[in-house]
Amino acid sequence: MPQRIRPWVRGVLYLILYLTTAVDVFCRVQLDSVITPTMLLLVGETNGREATEFLSSYLSFSILFSKFGWIVLFALSHLAYTLRRFAPKRLKAACQKLSGKLPTISTPLANKLKRYAPIGFTGILIWSFCVTAGNKVALWKLMHGKSVGEVEHMLTEQNHGECYHPVHHLIFSIYANSLASQQLNKLIAAAKTAKVDSCTYTSPHIVLIIGESFGKHHSQQYGYVQPTTPRQIRRERSKQLVKFNDVVSPWNLTSYVFKHVFSLYDVGDRGEWCDYPLFPQLFRKAGYHVTFITNQFLPQAKENVYDFSGGFFLNNPTLNKAMFDTRNDSLHIFDEDLVREYARLKSQEGRHNLTIFHLIGQHVGYKFRTPNDRRRWNGTDYKTLRPDLTPGQRSVLALYDDAVLYNDSVVDLIVKQFESEDAIVIYMPDHGEECYEENRGIVCRNHSAAIDYPLAKYEFEIPFWIWCSRTYIARHPDIYRQIQNARNRRFMTDALPHLLLYLAGIKTKSYREENNLISPKYNENRPRILKGTTDYDKLPRPKPKSAASNIGQRLTTH
Repeated sequence: MPQRIRPWVRGVLYLILYLTTAVDVFCRVQLDSVITPTMLLLVGETNGREATEFLSSYLSFSILFSKFGWIVLFALSHLAYTLRRFAPKRLKAACQKLSGKLPTISTPLANKLKRYAPIGFTGILIWSFCVTAGNKVALWKLMHGKSVGEVEHMLTEQNHGECYHPVHHLIFSIYANSLASQQLNKLIAAAKTAKVDSCTYTSPHIVLIIGESFGKHHSQQYGYVQPTTPRQIRRERSKQLVKFNDVVSPWNLTSYVFKHVFSLYDVGDRGEWCDYPLFPQLFRKAGYHVTFITNQFLPQAKENVYDFSGGFFLNNPTLNKAMFDTRNDSLHIFDEDLVREYARLKSQEGRHNLTIFHLIGQHVGYKFRTPNDRRRWNGTDYKTLRPDLTPGQRSVLALYDDAVLYNDSVVDLIVKQFESEDAIVIYMPDHGEECYEENRGIVCRNHSAAIDYPLAKYEFEIPFWIWCSRTYIARHPDIYRQIQNARNRRFMTDALPHLLLYLAGIKTKSYREENNLISPKYNENRPRILKGTTDYDKLPRPKPKSAASNIGQRLTTH
C-alpha cells in the first residue's frame, strides 16, 4: 500500500472501530444490551423525528461519567496524540518539558525490552490464537448460515460461536438482517400473488390462542396428577370444548413454529416457508378484521436473536400492513394484562373477525410467569411424588406447574371474552417443554440432540383443543359435529392454516382440503416430520415399564 494512503486507511479503520465500540457501550449503558439485529432493523425504520426524540431521551451530560465516557476520553486522547504535530509551538514545548520530567527506562533495560519484546509478543499471539481458535471456527460457521432460522438453531448448540467484540456484534447484526431481508423479499412477493376467490364468512369470529412451552404431560386435562387445568376441564365437561389427543408441533423452537404455522407451506412442500402466503393476509383480503395480540414479538431494541427470528416477518411494515388491522403496542409481565389490553382494543373489530393471541405462557424463567399471590405449590409438595429429585429441582417443578395453572386462568379469561358471540376458539401452544421428566434431568428443551421418542414425547407433543360458543354450536351444527369426529385424528400444527381457511369459508388455491383437520377428506397418513428430519410416527416406542420402576413418571399418570 502506498505510504501516503496508509494514514488515511488507518484513520478510517480507527473511526469505524471507535464508533462501533462507542455505540455498543452506549447500548450497554442505556439499553442494557449490545448491538442486536433488531436495533439495526429499528434504525432502518426510524424517521428523523423519532431519531431526534430518541437522542434527546438518552443523550445527557451524565453519560460521560459512565463507561461510555471512558471510550470517548480514550478516542479523544488518541486523536490528540495523532494530531500532535499540528499543535502550536508553545504547546509542543510544554509537552516536551513535561515529558522530560517523567521517569525513563535505563539503557540496558531498554535494550533487553527491544530484544525480547517481539518474542514475548509472538508467544502471546500464538497462545491467544490457540485459545480462541475453536470460537473462531464456530463464528465462521455462524456467519455462513443460509437463513435466520438456521443461525438461530446454531445458537442453541452447546459450543456455538460467541460474539465478544463490538465489531462482531455489528457484523452479526448486519448479517442477520441481510438473511432476514432475503426471506422478507420472498414473503412480500408471495403476498402480492396471493388471491382469494370468494368468502362465505362461515364463522363470524375465529380466535386462535398460541400458548408457549406447554408440556402436554403437565396438563391435568391429559392425565397429569396435579390439578393444573381445572377450568379447561370444566369447559370440556360442558361439551363446548373438544380436546384433541394426538397433536404434535413441527419444531421445538418458537420462531420455527411461527413460520410454519403462519405460512401456507406444509412440511414436505417444495421450496421454503417464505415462498408461500401467510394466512392472515388471506383473511384480510377476504374482508376479515385481523387482530394480533402478542406478549413476545413486538420490536424491541434489546431483543435477542430468537425473538428477532420469530418476529421479523410479523413486524416488517409491509407485511404487518398486509396481515393485521389491529395490534397491541406493549408487552406485559403477565398474560392476564395482555387480555385486558385486548379488551380495550376490541372496539376496533368489525363484523367478521380473526383474533390471534400469542402468550408468554410457560416460557422458561418459570418464577416470572405467575403472580406471587397466585402460586399454589412449592417444592415440598413434590417430596412424595418425586423423591428422585433434589429440593431445588422440586422447586423448579412447582414453579412450572404454577405457570401451567396460571395459564389455565388466562386461557379461560380469553374464552370468556367470546361466550356471548358466534365464535370459535382454537388453542395450541407453540411446542412442548421438559421439566425433569422421568430421569432425563432436562429443563426447557434439548435443541441439539437427535430426536428419539422420549424427546418427541415431551418437547413436540402438545395440548390442542377447539371451543365453540353455544351460539356457534346452534348455528353451525355440522362444523361442531366434524370437530367431534376429528378429536382422535393424527395432526401436526403446520397444517393449521387450512383448518382456519375452512372455518372462514375462504376459497383460494392455497387451501388444501386433505390438510384440513376436520374435513372428511383429511389425510391422516401425512408424515409428521419433526425438525424436517424425523418421522414422529415411526419413532420406536419404549416397552411399558412395571409400576415398581416407574417412579420417575408418577406425575404423568393417575
